[in-house]
Amino acid sequence: MTDAQIATLAGCAVLVFWAVGAYNRLITLRDDIAKAFAPVDAQVQHRHALLLQWAEGLHAVVDEALPLYEAVLTACAQLQLACDGARARPSAGSAATGLRLAEETLIAARLRLQAELPARQQRLSGLEIEANSEQLAAADNTLAFARNQFNAAARTYNDAIRQFPTRLVATVFGFQVAGTL
Repeated sequence: MTDAQIATLAGCAVLVFWAVGAYNRLITLRDDIAKAFAPVDAQVQHRHALLLQWAEGLHAVVDEALPLYEAVLTACAQLQLACDGARARPSAGSAATGLRLAEETLIAARLRLQAELPARQQRLSGLEIEANSEQLAAADNTLAFARNQFNAAARTYNDAIRQFPTRLVATVFGFQVAGTL
């Protein structure tokens, strides 16, 4: 073999080893997104149970605001469906977008219902609404922290995909940009 052939072979070997390393890094970062989604999923499930308890406690006093109450329950169901979809493929941008939109819908429905509660303060006394509200606030904070961790993992993965020359490997192997919550 000539020196030129050896140099070409060595260059190709370095390129192949780099491509394998870049591919493995992207796989690891995508797996990190799935790991970061597990706490988000657990917190969504926990908060869902608390929301159902809270809504059940309010059911007796929201007779005129029944559409607002039903909107919260519908938004809870939509969030559960979106979470199920994201659980299957947490790094998919569409799944994260669906989950984020369902969360925004739930927040809006909760705020509309909570705006009606001060007018019914006398009817709420004696119910465990205060304790449930505090638990919901704590669950919301924990979910926000888990969501931030997920978003950090997604940003790291997205940054790796956008960097040159790793972008070439990502394009060849079909790595897609991950969505954020």
